Amino acid sequence: MENLTVVEHPLLKRDLTTLRRKETSHGTFRETVSDAASLLAYEALRDIELEPSTIETPLESTTGYAVADDVMVVPIMRAGLGMVDGFVRHVPEARVGHLGMQRDEETYRPNDYYSSVPDGIAEAHVFVVDPMLATGGSAAFALDHLKAHGGTQFTFVCLVAAPEGVRRLDDEHPEVPVVTAALDRELDENAFIRPGLGDAGDRIFGTRG
Repeated sequence: MENLTVVEHPLLKRDLTTLRRKETSHGTFRETVSDAASLLAYEALRDIELEPSTIETPLESTTGYAVADDVMVVPIMRAGLGMVDGFVRHVPEARVGHLGMQRDEETYRPNDYYSSVPDGIAEAHVFVVDPMLATGGSAAFALDHLKAHGGTQFTFVCLVAAPEGVRRLDDEHPEVPVVTAALDRELDENAFIRPGLGDAGDRIFGTRG
């Protein structure tokens, strides 16, 4: 798991506690996903390139910086949508693609139903976002899909990861860094992360429970 970064931050631990708690309301869950995504983005964006320029302060000239990389954020729908706003707080100029996938509840494999990938992906640093990295099926499929569209530079960002999912990305996409708030214990017999935080999509959008 050489490419795995577990972000250690007190506020992220606090937010993850809120997300794990089953009593957390849909509204609070949605807001906290966005806040946690913003903290994860801070770490995930650490290595983006900057372009220097001369600016004027009220007192003198100095060197300022702007983001030089073309940043693209691609959420895996549905649940990944909850992370987009928190991520683009830091890079409002980022372009946003969308990949729609739904888990087959018998095979636990992803079925894709929608794709919208902005032009210029070959030159972009693409941040694929999804709250959960469970089996790794959706993440691996998304990266395959985006590579087929010409993408070359990726980071996968999630709130909670299972060892099984991290190992799958390590095997199939070993060059892709994974940034997460927590590496949980395991997957259960239904391919849910334990201890996890339940079905993130349902909890973000209030569609069950």
